[in-house]
Amino acid sequence: MDGILSVTWSAIWYIVALVFVTLGVREITRKRKEDPVRMPILGLMSAAVFVISVWHIPVPVTGSCSHPCGTAMASILIGPFTTVVLSAIALFFQMFLAHGGLTTIGANTVSMGVVGGFSGYFVYHGMRKMDLSFWLSAGIGGFVGDILTYTTTALQLALSLHPESVISYWSIFTLGFMPTQVPLAVLEFMFTAASIRYVVERRPEILAR
Repeated sequence: MDGILSVTWSAIWYIVALVFVTLGVREITRKRKEDPVRMPILGLMSAAVFVISVWHIPVPVTGSCSHPCGTAMASILIGPFTTVVLSAIALFFQMFLAHGGLTTIGANTVSMGVVGGFSGYFVYHGMRKMDLSFWLSAGIGGFVGDILTYTTTALQLALSLHPESVISYWSIFTLGFMPTQVPLAVLEFMFTAASIRYVVERRPEILAR
């Protein structure tokens, strides 16, 4: 979306992202003092989000790209606020690989880190309260987080490009993403479910507390 969003909307999304990043940095600082051993896990999750989300498929209808996110998985493991910070870092470095750009880091952090991360986290815990298994709860969280990331991206495009008809273009852009995003969301279901199942069986102590 680099160069597509208006200056005003780019600034708005930067401000929203900055609020969550600030809260995330505070949480990382607190966790580092309480349990320094968890810091390598944050580094691992940062690398995972970068690698997972860097693979992208152009979507001509929207002027943007589809890609898996990894933020639902990260949120389940290390918490959503921390995941927002890692998402912003990943998006910054992806800029040097011609993916995203400086003007869109704020918007992409909101869609991928905030919406994708928080929705995946809350869906996971909601499913667990319904006594679904760890792996199925995580898979559903990954799927929902992925889809909501892109419905948010579609909304961001509609607000910036077509303020006169936001709902109509939100629908158009969302539909434009779905042919590529639904298969990617299914993929995200599978690797999120597999990752959380592995952690629960082998390293349950690293799940977000």
